[in-house]
Amino acid sequence: MNELIRDVCYLAAAASFILALKWLSAVPTARRGVLIGVAGMVLAVSGTLIQKEIVEYKWIVIAFVLGTVVGVPLANIPMTAVPQRTALSHAFGALAAALVGTAEYYLKATKFTHFELSALALEVVLGFLTFTASLMAFGKLQELIPTRPITYKNQNIVNLGVLAAAIICSVLLVLDPTKSYLFPIIAGLALTFGVMLIVPIGGADMPTVISLLNSYAGLAASAMGFVLDNKLLIIAGALDGASGLILSIIMCKAMNRSFTNVLFGAFGQVQTASSGEVEQRTVRSATAEEAASFLEAASSVMVIPGYGMAVAQAQHKVRELFDVLQKKGVEMRFAIHPVAGRMPGHMNVLLAEADIPYDKLLEMEDANSDLPQVDVALVIGANDVTNPAARHDKNSPIYGMPIIDVDKARTVMVIKRSMNPGFAGVENELYFEPQTLMLFGDAKSFVSDLVKELSGGGGH
Repeated sequence: MNELIRDVCYLAAAASFILALKWLSAVPTARRGVLIGVAGMVLAVSGTLIQKEIVEYKWIVIAFVLGTVVGVPLANIPMTAVPQRTALSHAFGALAAALVGTAEYYLKATKFTHFELSALALEVVLGFLTFTASLMAFGKLQELIPTRPITYKNQNIVNLGVLAAAIICSVLLVLDPTKSYLFPIIAGLALTFGVMLIVPIGGADMPTVISLLNSYAGLAASAMGFVLDNKLLIIAGALDGASGLILSIIMCKAMNRSFTNVLFGAFGQVQTASSGEVEQRTVRSATAEEAASFLEAASSVMVIPGYGMAVAQAQHKVRELFDVLQKKGVEMRFAIHPVAGRMPGHMNVLLAEADIPYDKLLEMEDANSDLPQVDVALVIGANDVTNPAARHDKNSPIYGMPIIDVDKARTVMVIKRSMNPGFAGVENELYFEPQTLMLFGDAKSFVSDLVKELSGGGGH
């Protein structure tokens, strides 16, 4: 009877996970996707806990309590820290898979078939490398370690050599499971490769890296399903692995980059060759009062949000700006670049949190077709995704990356703290265009000043 209930729970959980991915792919149904995903996980855990193999619940209860104590504070974090928290989640999930594989090997290594032992080796390698790689990604996102790529001569050869050594040791272990001395070597090589994988990758590529690590963690879980003969783990891990890979492909396409370029291209090195040219150029700046007059005279405004808006937590002030402009008959919409921010959908989530209507959020292609007719383009913290150099400068590291064509608007206003370059390490040509006005300051404070001016509190 317990097995029947377990199988029903697993089947319902698998269906829930599939529906969750389907609904999470669209903003209007995302909340429903989260709820069905949570329900699926409750079913999965419940089905597992009723199995007859579990003879005592004491340690399980202790684990639940400890997990809750750690998990609740991790959930109550600002939106700007979600990418870091996501990286930590990948690290913990991957470590769990690797530790389960470790326990299974030492408990019954000689009882496994070659296929099962191959799945176990894959699980352990992916789990341990994803653990350290995710911790490194967390460190870069949190700026605990340098966000710029750290490179040295023949780095890619050394990195791939470490991975190859781990794979060779895994093959030898599968052929002869009694060579237990190979297991800690495999674990050590995988842990080392995880660190070495992230070191040469810059902060600009962390969104893609996070989704790729999500794929690795999913594949590790799927391999664990084969080891434990758990069909739900196989399904859930495969869904996680496939969705993470597809998302990574979409993001690479959005940046016009390949996987090899993201992983091995050291993208994000500071470009010093053109620094002399940049220093000789000048920009035009404006006050909040002057910027408000442009917005008030406009009939259409396009906002391009970026990580600067997230850092300043300015999304609610942006909503106030949206409301005041709407009352004045000004149409205000939002152009969302696929890789704006530090994780996929970062800007969509922030704007949804501020209750910006879904129909006001435009994808890059739709926004670009409208920008030549837009009176004012207001850039809030976005940098590399608005740089015109991507269209024409073949020497630029972002050449060929699809961007939001902000420079085609009649007037461009950019809210930014300083003239420092973005994650790609290159200066933004947009800031020097004749129709561009730089609005220097904190995004939240400056948008708040704009709202005051437009509401009549600044002397209008």
